[in-house]
Amino acid sequence: MILGYARVSTVDQNLDSQRDALAAAGAERIFADAISGTVRTRPALDELLRQLRIGDVIVVTKYDRLARSLKDLLELVDQIKARGAGFRSLAEDIDTTTPAGRLIFHVFASIAQFERERISERTREGLAAARKRGRVGGRPPALSSAQRVEVKRMRDEEQRPLPEIAQLFRVSTKTIRRVT
Repeated sequence: MILGYARVSTVDQNLDSQRDALAAAGAERIFADAISGTVRTRPALDELLRQLRIGDVIVVTKYDRLARSLKDLLELVDQIKARGAGFRSLAEDIDTTTPAGRLIFHVFASIAQFERERISERTREGLAAARKRGRVGGRPPALSSAQRVEVKRMRDEEQRPLPEIAQLFRVSTKTIRRVT
């Protein structure tokens, strides 16, 4: 069975052109959402995926109607494939039910993987360069060295309660507890 999926970002937008194109492509049922593509939970898409059977094909007018990013698209198509179904995008001429369509889709997947690895590599290089310059990642300490000494003194010598010390230094009790 060919199942169509249409999406617009707001209720003010019209789904008619997508519905017409999906019907012309042979969609027997069309599921539609009026919700931003950045939202992970989309009721009609979730229902479509629940009803998906082996041999079904999900058709969209453009792949960005199904997913906002290539990463999300790859994840969704993996879910579709795991259910024994195919994916087809009319505008990009991608059809994972054909050898050529799978090839094109795998090229997309390879490019996405390459980009993820490059981002990771650039992040590691940036952190290493910052460490060489003496920068340490993370949040600055809530208490200075002098304040830590004073916290220990108040706790050990004055026997003040931890919540009281925390209030004086305007930090959490947990922060005071961590001072050893």
